[in-house]
Amino acid sequence: MYKLFFTLVFKRMDPEQAHHLAFRWIRFAARVPVLRTFAAAALAPRYEELRTEAFGLRMHGPFGLAAGFDKNAVAIDGMAMLGFDHIEVGTVTAQPQPGNPRKRLFRLVQDRALVNRMGFNNEGSAAVAARLAARKAVFRTTVGVNIGKTKVVPEEEAVADYVASAERLAGHADYLVVNVSSPNTPGLRNLQATEALRPLLTAVRAAADRAVPSRHVPLLVKIAPDLADEDVDAVADLAVELGLEGIIATNTTIARDGLGLRSHPALVKETGGLSGAPLKERSLEVLRRLYGRVGDDLTLIGVGGVESAEDAWQRILAGATLVQGYSAFIYRGPFWSRAIHKGLAARLRASPYATLADAVGAEHRKATR
Repeated sequence: MYKLFFTLVFKRMDPEQAHHLAFRWIRFAARVPVLRTFAAAALAPRYEELRTEAFGLRMHGPFGLAAGFDKNAVAIDGMAMLGFDHIEVGTVTAQPQPGNPRKRLFRLVQDRALVNRMGFNNEGSAAVAARLAARKAVFRTTVGVNIGKTKVVPEEEAVADYVASAERLAGHADYLVVNVSSPNTPGLRNLQATEALRPLLTAVRAAADRAVPSRHVPLLVKIAPDLADEDVDAVADLAVELGLEGIIATNTTIARDGLGLRSHPALVKETGGLSGAPLKERSLEVLRRLYGRVGDDLTLIGVGGVESAEDAWQRILAGATLVQGYSAFIYRGPFWSRAIHKGLAARLRASPYATLADAVGAEHRKATR
């Protein structure tokens, strides 16, 4: 039914307009008690065997919504209603910004992919912090907050920009993510170099501790799939050295490998980050490399090209404690999270592992025997 609806309605709309329309429906349903109760019962069944603990946080399961969908933390309960075990809001910048000029979001339907150059359009960290502070949660869910650099801020002032967001948002976040890997903010990816990343992560960690002295807010960094292998290793080593809680692998890619570009000649010229199915292989490679480097010292979150329960299961075996998705939600619709959970539960029952935690990184352990 959703596939038919997508073909007849969403596919004919501008992708960003379709996103806003779907977003309004989700938010509306979450505000109406009878609708959200019905939707949660249908779309978010819980599986006891999938209960997950990551960086000290207990979650209903391992599958969450990646940053980028709910940039301003306006639909947390709506996304939890759809079955996501954690919701990562943002990317949020210190200053509000409109993002890049439209048109800035493109569907590659035959490739089950998206190209976006949104440019961190958001209301700014002060507004998002106020919204999170005022939120009266309907569903218990884990909320991560993803922070990035304001576009107009020069690279040499990036640390102060991130610190401002961390100070405002850390107290409202179950975990905090430093995003240095979007391709749509000029100069942002330069911050992935360890000589720039070290002072940035150190400053954000200190800012979060100052803002929330009563608890330790887990801090993660999100990296690009386009990093060379030696740079992936360097970031992994730095994260362990600085005592970060985890790494998210990966953001979108500027590469166009694996695309059926003959079907999309105009999209060859579009700049921005590619997400969805074509990213699957590289994202999984980076995840495997990270787990081989850090083992269980860090919590890894696998994202990029996750479409099915089998994809999520492969990420877990490769070393991911948590798995995230976004692009496939556009193509699979509201029952997507339910299908992921059902399939994961079935795979765990059929596996030799007693718990989901036992399965994390099992692929690596088997290969090193």
